[in-house]
Order: sequence, then structure tokens, then C-alpha cells
Amino acid sequence: MVHSASKYLSGHTDVIAGLVVVNNKVLADQLKFNQNISGSILSPFEAWLTIRGIETLSLRLEKQCANSLAIASWLNEHPAVDKVFYPGLATHKNHHIARKQQKGYGGIVTFSLKDDHIKNAIRIVNSTKLFKLAESFGGVKSMLAHPVTMTHRIIPEDFRRKAGVQDSAIRLSVGIEDVEDLINDLKQALDKLNQPLGKQITVLQ
Repeated sequence: MVHSASKYLSGHTDVIAGLVVVNNKVLADQLKFNQNISGSILSPFEAWLTIRGIETLSLRLEKQCANSLAIASWLNEHPAVDKVFYPGLATHKNHHIARKQQKGYGGIVTFSLKDDHIKNAIRIVNSTKLFKLAESFGGVKSMLAHPVTMTHRIIPEDFRRKAGVQDSAIRLSVGIEDVEDLINDLKQALDKLNQPLGKQITVLQ
């Protein structure tokens, strides 16, 4: 099993690390040999940062899941929002599976707009104040990304649409801030869709 320790395990967006977990001794010995000759190990400081993050993993995830469910529920009722993708919502197609298998529903919320245009999504991701524009996720600070112009930019449009990634899709990585502050941040950003367009806006490339 391969884990990214850079995301929820470290949880503070300050470590680049990963780990491989196996239950086969032969494979484990091969990995250890390759690790030894290539020197692919964490520095002591990065190892300490990762351990520090793991110690608060349970507390962080509990708060992130609670915030995410509240935000997803709020977005689900917003007049400008078309779809909300979050397994904690009863309307999600796999909600019944998530309810059986998971303790929480995670910290990632994705939503799309009824006016499904790239320019509208870009306007929103450039208007938030607490949600920072970045491609990463899993940290204590809330972030958001526009897949079409960021993480999924190189994917052909027809393939992307078949996969259900809309032009206006916005991915939220919900942190541990006060949930009312996060909702108000999204509200003021969504409200800008009804205001005249001001200066030229750009998205992180």
C-alpha cells in the first residue's frame, strides 16, 4: 500500500514524503535494499514533522469531516450551485456505502455551478480569502482548486467530460478553521457572480 504522508498524515502542508507498506518479507527486503542504495529516506526534521502530524491526525480529521459536511450541506442549498459531490450527503450515489465503511466522510468537497463556464469558476477561486488557491489537500488550512485549469488541465476535454468533470467544478480541501468563517468566505465569493466583472482575473497554472 502506498501512502502520501504529505497530505493528511503530516497535515500541515510542510512535508513532502511518502511511504510504502507491505506484508511480504521478500518484497520488503527488496524495498529495503533499493532504499539503502538510493538513499530515499526522510531527513530527521521531516520525519519529526510527519510524526508530529500523525499525533493529531484523529483530532484534525474529526474537525475536517464536520466542517466538510456542513459546507457541503450549505452548498447543496445555494441557488448558484448545480451539483455537490460529497459522500456525506444523502443525495450522493455512494452515501450508503460510505455510511457503512467509514467513520467520517472526508475533507474533500467538490461542487459545480449552474452557469457552467470556466470564467465563473475562475472568478470564485480568485475571490476567496480563507480558502487558498492551491492543488494540494489534507492540511489544516482550507484550500481550493479549479481542476479544468489546474490538476486536470492536460486531460482531453471529451475524456474529462465523460468522467464528469465539469468546466465550473471547484474542489475544496476543507481545513480546521471555524466553519461559519469558511461558509461566509464561500458566500462572498459566490455573491460576486452577480456583480459586474472588474479587473482581469487569472488562475494558478
